[in-house]
Parts: sequence; C-alpha cells; structure tokens
Amino acid sequence: MSRTTGNIRLKAARLAAGYTSQQQLAEAITRAAPELGLRGVTTGVRQIRRWESSAPPWPHPDIGRVLTHLFGQSLEELGFTPPWGPGGGDQRDAMRRASSAAGTVAAVGLATIPTRAAASPQPATAGHDFSSVTRAHRRLYWSVAPATLHPAVLAHARLGCALLPDTSAACRRVLAASLAESFLLAGRIEFFDLRQPEQASETLLRALQAAGEADDSLMGSAVLAHTAFIPGWDGKRDEAVERMVAARAYARRSDTSAEFLAWLDAVEAECEARCGNAHIALRLISRGEDAMTAGSEAPSPPWFDWFDATRLAAFKGNTQLKAGHLPQARETLLRVLDDLPTASDKQRTVVLGDLAAVEVAAGHPEDACAYAIRALDQLAATWYATGMERVRDVRRSLTRWQHEPCVRELDDRLYGWGTTVSALQR
Repeated sequence: MSRTTGNIRLKAARLAAGYTSQQQLAEAITRAAPELGLRGVTTGVRQIRRWESSAPPWPHPDIGRVLTHLFGQSLEELGFTPPWGPGGGDQRDAMRRASSAAGTVAAVGLATIPTRAAASPQPATAGHDFSSVTRAHRRLYWSVAPATLHPAVLAHARLGCALLPDTSAACRRVLAASLAESFLLAGRIEFFDLRQPEQASETLLRALQAAGEADDSLMGSAVLAHTAFIPGWDGKRDEAVERMVAARAYARRSDTSAEFLAWLDAVEAECEARCGNAHIALRLISRGEDAMTAGSEAPSPPWFDWFDATRLAAFKGNTQLKAGHLPQARETLLRVLDDLPTASDKQRTVVLGDLAAVEVAAGHPEDACAYAIRALDQLAATWYATGMERVRDVRRSLTRWQHEPCVRELDDRLYGWGTTVSALQR
C-alpha cells in the first residue's frame, strides 16, 4: 500500500468522533460554535479538505477553539503546525497541560510526532524491539489484573510516542503499527475491564492516529469498530452505525480474514441488540457465521486474538437472550461454556452472567443465582468489569424473588467484604 498522505491525525479524529464525511464535521463546527459563545463561525467542506491536506493551514482562532472543543485535543495533536513554528507559546502551553496530566493518556498524545520522519538517531531495530514488548503485553492481557497491566501499557505507549519522531522509513512504520496496537490494548482495558468509556474514547482516537501513521488500514478498522461499542452500549444507534460503516470501509482496503469480517458483524450485532434491535442483530450474527463457514485465504493478523468461532457463538447466545429466544440462548451459551479455552476466564464470566439472565427470564431464580455465584467465583480470580455488569444486571432482575434463600445467598456473595473492596480497588 502507498503511504497515507494528508493530515491523517485530523482525519482520524474526525472518524473516531463519528463524522464520517467532511460535510458532517463542517455542520458540527457550525452547531458547536454558539455553545462556546462564538457567533457567525462557519466553515465548509472546501476548508476542511484543506485542513486534511498534507500542508494544512493554521485554523482561525475561533474555529481552532471549536475544533479543540469537539475533539478534546490541541491543534498540534490534530496535525496542525503553528505559524510561529515549533516551540512557540501555544506549544509550550500544551506541553505544560500534558505535564499536569502525567499518568493519563492525555500525556501520551501524538502532538510531538511530525507528519514526516526526521533524520533518525534510532537504530533500524528500534521498531522490532518496541514491538516485542507490545506482543508481551498482548499475551499478558489474559492473565494480569487490568489495573496492574494498564499503567504498563500506557507507559509503553508513551515510550513509542517519544521514539517515533527519531525513526524513519520501514522502522517508523513498524513502530507506529505497534504503537497503534498498544493504544488499542489500553483502550480495550479501559472500556471492557475498567468501564471507563470516556477515557477509552480518547485512547482509541490515539490508536487510530497511530494506525494512520503506519498506514495500517486493518488496524484502523479494528479501532473504529471498537469506537462503535461506546455509543452502541449507550443506545446511540446512529453513531454506532456510522462508525461501523467507517470500520468496514477501512477493512475493504486490505486483505481481510473471514474471522475479522465475522467479528465486524458481531460488533454491529451487539450494538443493534443493545439499541433494541435484536432481530437485526440475529441477521448480522447469521451473516458472520456464513463468513466463518466460507472462510478466506487471508490470515488474521497476530494482534487479532480476541475472537474466534466460540466467541461468535457467545455473541449469538447474548443476542438470542435479548430476542427472547430462551431455549436457543440456553443451548448456545452452554455449548460456549464447554468450548471456551482455559485462558478465556474473562469471557467465561460474561457467559455465566448471560446464562443467569436466561434463567431469570425463564422464571428459574435458583438456577440464575447458581450461575451468578459461579461468575462471582471467577471474578474473584480474574476481574472483568463487563462480567460484573452482567451479574449486577441479573441481581436487579431478581427483585421479585429477593426474599428467597438463593437470592440472599447471592447478595451475601455480591456484597461481601472481599467482592466490594475488590470492585472499588479496580
């Protein structure tokens, strides 16, 4: 593939925010300006096209305020070069803001990465050396507590941001691709393990910008699909669908495996199900199953380690539950529980929570509590905020049986000292 040209950072921010066209961004700027007390501030597609070019002009101060408001990043982070040159007043202010936010992803931005690589003091092996740690983090995700792993992943991403300006050519591309993976992993931990969707949104934006630096369209597709979860879980269907459209467009630019295409269907299915469209979701799951059956010659990338046929079945069981197909959901989820590999402890808590929800809907509180307690046993060993959410949802649905001994036993476990303290610590 040819090297991506233009201001990829602004384009990545636009797509991550759900503005799939330049016209949508122009309209958003016009709408947002009055919220900041700015009158008569408008722009058009032609201007945005210039901003996304390889030599973007510095925005008018009022429009610059709107852009930073919309994207939560400085103009430098959005790929603009100050007319007074690097090191000027605004850049020093941005660096001070970053320092005050040390330890957060705001301090790990890409503002210091130039659009074109500089002369490199880093050896040609720097990209592969950096990638080796990224691969280790990828494997550790399945066994290390998220609150322990997350700071290490962010620190590694901070190192990547510092190294990238001092690399060139192939080394730069390898390092940028690995940096995108690190930011994606951090975003996954924030969203699924720690339930910090706002932080995950910022981190995934940086993952998309790094994927643009690497010209890695498949990684870009994966990041965009993850950004769809955020509005999808809040019931904002239009935003989720727009991000999935962008994710599929990026996937078409690369040789894509059947598993990856099926995962895109599964992500969209979960968003549709959470927005109340369970039957649309079931059709998407069926399409994903067809893709897996048909197969493809393209292999999945090494970093795509969170999905397979068993996990597609887990998506299916949850969707069948939401559609009210209880016998089918029970059968699917029990099969998933049997098929999950030993290392999939996090996914196991979700499946147990879904099985508990099936039994609640079927009017079997004792069976529901038994599954929920099994999920809590697993959560005590392997924390996963998404799994705990499933258990809490089940408990809320057991209100009519809350004086039954089985529900009281669940409450004793759910609100025991160990469970409560662990949840607060994580």
